[in-house]
Amino acid sequence: MEIVDQFLQYLKFEKRYSPHTILAYSNDLEQFSSFEPIGGIQQNLITANNKSIRNWIVYLMESGIANRSVHRKVTSLKTFYRFLLKKGLIFSNPASRVIVPGIEKRLPEFVSQKNINIYLDNNIKGLDESYPLFRDMLILELFYDTGIRLSELIGLLEVDIDYVNLSIKVTGKRNKQRNIPISLELSKTLVKFVQVKNEFFEGLITRYLFVNDKGSKLYPMFVYRVVKQHLSAVTTANKKSPHVLRHSFATHMLNNGADINSIKEILGHSSLAATQIYTHTTFEKLKEIYKQAHPRA
Repeated sequence: MEIVDQFLQYLKFEKRYSPHTILAYSNDLEQFSSFEPIGGIQQNLITANNKSIRNWIVYLMESGIANRSVHRKVTSLKTFYRFLLKKGLIFSNPASRVIVPGIEKRLPEFVSQKNINIYLDNNIKGLDESYPLFRDMLILELFYDTGIRLSELIGLLEVDIDYVNLSIKVTGKRNKQRNIPISLELSKTLVKFVQVKNEFFEGLITRYLFVNDKGSKLYPMFVYRVVKQHLSAVTTANKKSPHVLRHSFATHMLNNGADINSIKEILGHSSLAATQIYTHTTFEKLKEIYKQAHPRA
């Protein structure tokens, strides 16, 4: 459908959404258009009304779709119809007043500060002889030390490391760039890592900081596997992903007295609301300390 293709191009080039998000929007529109066959896909999408969207929401919930997923699907519709309004193809947004079920706030999972520090300290040393092992452990350390996202780590270039000012430049969502401070110790580890990488590839020029054993850019599933393997030695939690290390970074920084606005800037959040979820986690920690320390708790 041409208008859907135009919408997806709009998300890609004007809104600068990630390929993953664009695919999700495309799937949501396809699901909705096939749910209510009123004379064909195009007529359904263009002429859909508030009632048909409500019926779709009921159908999704009765099918066992999680409230969070229902929210995202309705957001896809709202964004699509705002696009149609902008194009002058409709006169009102049929999804604008749709009431969706509430979402339970999920506290982010994180690993123990003591456990992750012991693991990194014991394993990052002595890896100079093996590029693959050095790379995998440094991936873990960089996630935890900086709180960067998976896509940001994969996209890191060697030139993004500023050894003089002790910072790394990362390109986040919608191509927004930010500088994140790093420790002197991590800086020295990165210098050594680049040397080991250059020796391993015998002069092959690699733009990206992290590459696979053949010198190619990493892909997400590769990094997931690396992180899951190492986190299995650190935590028994079900989730063992790069985002868990991002959550751990933010939670431990706040627990140790960092300002929430500073955490917001480091994480690259567009609003403080996204960062405030970590205050719930730190409050739970405060309650635990209170119960242990207060004589009348």
